Amino acid sequence: MSSSTPLSRKEQIDQVATSLFKTRGFAATTMRDLALELGIEAGSLYSHIKSKEDILQRVCFKMADEFNAAFEEVKNQDVPAGEKLRLAVAAHVRVLTKNPPAAGVFLNEWRHLSEPSLGKFQDMRYQYEESLREIVRQGIASGEFKVNDEKFVVLTLLSSLNWLHMWYKPEGKMSPDEIAEFLSNLLLNGLKNF
Repeated sequence: MSSSTPLSRKEQIDQVATSLFKTRGFAATTMRDLALELGIEAGSLYSHIKSKEDILQRVCFKMADEFNAAFEEVKNQDVPAGEKLRLAVAAHVRVLTKNPPAAGVFLNEWRHLSEPSLGKFQDMRYQYEESLREIVRQGIASGEFKVNDEKFVVLTLLSSLNWLHMWYKPEGKMSPDEIAEFLSNLLLNGLKNF
């Protein structure tokens, strides 16, 4: 038995669509483009998927679930806010670097979701960001962080981290753990020495 299970047709479709959505954008990718990349007739796609948005929903919510699962482990740690934020950054980086094309779709194409999926996705994003803001609030309250605007800190942190999918290469100079450590040190030094 091989160590990797072959992808199902639906997984193949999702993988190819994710790559196309990242490079061309969701709106510019057609079902015909997807069928051509897969080497099948466009009509055959509908026996595997309901719509192009069906794929987008799966990609976005799968990534959201991965971010939330990674963060749950961090949230339950009984450590000071600085260490907790360091762990959160590392968890975020690991999720982003695990599948950069899916991360790119998650970060840039979610706006194409329609209701009720869009509202549910925005709620998940808000909860994730709120969990990060809570860590910063804890650090401010304990005197560990010398800032007074947790929203600005979290937006800056996420803005820095979420570009990672654009330049990260698995064969690059830095591993995900090294990237996480570098970014954590950069941010935490600023928070503690502001």
